[in-house]
Amino acid sequence: MNTDTVRPAVTELRLSAFKTHRGVTLPLTRLTLLSGESGSGKSSALQAYEILARLGSGEPLARAVGEVAGSPAACVPAGARPDEQGRRGFRIGCTVDGPAGPVSLDLAVQAEPELRIVGERLTGGGETLLTTALTDPNRPAVQAAWHTAGATPVTRAPLPDDRLGTSLLPLRVAGKTEGQRLVLAAAEQVVVALRSAFVCDPRPEVMRGVGTGGTGGAGQDGGCGADGAGGAGRGAGARRSGRGAGSGGGPGKPGGAGGAAGTAGAWGARKRKGSGGGEAGSWGRDTEGARGEGRLRSSCDNLPAVLERTSQECARRHAVLVAAVREACAGPVEGLRAVPRQAGGTGHGAADAAGVAGPAGSSGPQAGVVGVRAVLDRGALGELPVEQLGDGELRFLALALVLLTGPDVLAMDPVGEVPSAHQQMTVMADGMDRCMDPRQARELVSLALRMTDRGHVRLLGTVRDPSVAEGLPGVQVLHLGV
Repeated sequence: MNTDTVRPAVTELRLSAFKTHRGVTLPLTRLTLLSGESGSGKSSALQAYEILARLGSGEPLARAVGEVAGSPAACVPAGARPDEQGRRGFRIGCTVDGPAGPVSLDLAVQAEPELRIVGERLTGGGETLLTTALTDPNRPAVQAAWHTAGATPVTRAPLPDDRLGTSLLPLRVAGKTEGQRLVLAAAEQVVVALRSAFVCDPRPEVMRGVGTGGTGGAGQDGGCGADGAGGAGRGAGARRSGRGAGSGGGPGKPGGAGGAAGTAGAWGARKRKGSGGGEAGSWGRDTEGARGEGRLRSSCDNLPAVLERTSQECARRHAVLVAAVREACAGPVEGLRAVPRQAGGTGHGAADAAGVAGPAGSSGPQAGVVGVRAVLDRGALGELPVEQLGDGELRFLALALVLLTGPDVLAMDPVGEVPSAHQQMTVMADGMDRCMDPRQARELVSLALRMTDRGHVRLLGTVRDPSVAEGLPGVQVLHLGV
């Protein structure tokens, strides 16, 4: 049961019957990019992963499917015919490697006429650790059986049909026998890996509409000319979750501002006073606490507030971010910072830049300051508000910031009971190269490669142009629809 890492991570995604996929198995490495023509199923693969991640975090099935796919019927494979009882559904699964060895989770979900989990199987260590089956369609429960290996080889009990049984096992298994301890170790490994996911979809239109890092904008359909395989439009206040550890630092480019700290999650390791604990930024919630402490949301609409925080908390990592942005943006870039936005003013320039508003928990806002905005320092050319950047530049900035931070900086709920050294955060980025030219996209993939090499962050993304990864060792490109 030896593995390459002690940190739980999803190493295989199975799309047995999901949307356009049938019998598809996707091996996942630290940096995996999915490519293919429009309609090849790139986005739907990420959606299947996100449904599993939401279920692993304890979300009910209806919310997990509804938030990701819109409706249960949208997940059913095209052309699937109902049975005699009018039932149709989908099947997805994954394999998680970690201290307990490879552990497989497979789900059968009935989408019609009622949404419910009708079958679940957890296997590991050569044993079937958990099985569930729908035995009475009139009851909102499944019959579960889990490995005991004691006086009673199997324990049976009903579990709700709208929750992932694996996530409930730590509450039901005592861990008194060797078999029970194996079940607990496998279940906890799967749950930690699934919850350690952050779905990132920077929305330039809402990033420009906010500017202050305050309230979110209205939902909008996918911009930047996303193809038909792109994800559905999400509002600025879209919430995503998962749990995981901060990434390690990466070296700066020659002539840049130097390397980042090698400490895992340098930004994420510092919790803010007044934090709402596990509430802020968890699945389905977008609290004022998350805004106040500067935690980056999925749409990155509150980017200025987060930049204000991170630039103060870790100068070395911020320098790496500036160096990356310098490579991606047209024109000179000497710095990147947040400045006060004055009521009725421009929010930038010499007058406003005289002092930067303090972070959450400071003595109080400056007179007339209504928020902050992010600006690029262009040296002799002055300051440029980031909302005036192109769509590709904005998306690059947001995704680079995500790769350089940890879960305490992102709007997700860290696994506090697991040491950060034993965690890996998985960033999920649909349309990773959307709006970017090949140079920007390659620079972003190169940054992702440096960060994933540290072992604390993984990336699963989709790209239109797989050539952005050519010649970069350690990047796995999977071509769908071939």
